[in-house]
Amino acid sequence: MGSDVLIVGAGVMGCACAYRLLQAGLQVTVLEKALPGVESSAAAAGILGAQSEVAGAGPFFELCLASRELFADFVQELQELTDIAIGYERSGVLEVALDANEGHLAAGRVEWMLERGLRVEILNREEALRLEPALQPTLIGANYYPDDHQLDPDRLMRALTAAVVRLGGQFLSGVQALSLASAEGRVLGIHSERGLLSAAAVVIAGGAWSSRLPGIPRLRTSVQPVAGQIVQLESRPAFFRHVVYGFKGYIVPRSDGRVLLGSTLEDRGFDKAVTCEGLHRITGMAMAMVPALQQARLERTWSGLRPATGDNLPLLGAGPLPGLYFATGHYRNGILLTPISAEVICAQITGQIPPVDIAPFSP
Repeated sequence: MGSDVLIVGAGVMGCACAYRLLQAGLQVTVLEKALPGVESSAAAAGILGAQSEVAGAGPFFELCLASRELFADFVQELQELTDIAIGYERSGVLEVALDANEGHLAAGRVEWMLERGLRVEILNREEALRLEPALQPTLIGANYYPDDHQLDPDRLMRALTAAVVRLGGQFLSGVQALSLASAEGRVLGIHSERGLLSAAAVVIAGGAWSSRLPGIPRLRTSVQPVAGQIVQLESRPAFFRHVVYGFKGYIVPRSDGRVLLGSTLEDRGFDKAVTCEGLHRITGMAMAMVPALQQARLERTWSGLRPATGDNLPLLGAGPLPGLYFATGHYRNGILLTPISAEVICAQITGQIPPVDIAPFSP
């Protein structure tokens, strides 16, 4: 069998790339060893935190801003095509400082954002509590990022999967990619359990497993798993609406009463265990920022593997071999970077100029 494009990995990256490539008129097959979207994509909290989550100015920050700008239209487009509500909420993010040291760090983050012309509101204690009364009453203050929003990653994944099928894309679920197939310095496709799957272009979007596929040439950096645990609580009715981001974790309230708490950063290979220590750390962080959460009901817990790179920058764009492309290594910002990554891959494969400078992210 053959396709114009074969995508390895059916998470949000792989499916979003497939979606854009199908819209461009290409024949696309998505290869996934499990079910679409059940790995890192399903484990995320869905914070679109271009400002609240990125540490400093530079190319990566600009990439995050560019993707955030695309999200409202991207969501509307998917919802209209699939009739699946994605849970996109313009909630804003409150970065809370609980003590003087955190307050100093928060103030330093705001300066360069204001110089960049971005919207940030610096709130004292009274102003922060007026905006979100559920916050810890002894907090020092908060930075409010009104343009950082949230969505439900599981619903996004379901919508992307449905959109790919509706546009004629094909999923090969439960099929293991064995190695990259190439000859005479060009990609031929993927060797799989079903034999050679031929394609003019191959996109590696396999999350934490991306650089482990045999046959891939040497890259700028490798992709490694970093585990993160998340706790989901239930609070009905919902008693606060803003995403709360602290220096030890985050709290994401959904409009239906679910509350997500996260997350740990654990270098323990491909182990996705949920641990007592991790849950203790996460719930302690959350109750310190929003004390009323101690009465919320524990619903479920899980852990996912973030795809981290050695230099903290994604592998995005054309690879070392003609016909080989990468959309992986997005670490903690995979959901946020989904729309722009798909635009970049589609532009390069179809011979167009990408919408942003991707030289810093070259594989």
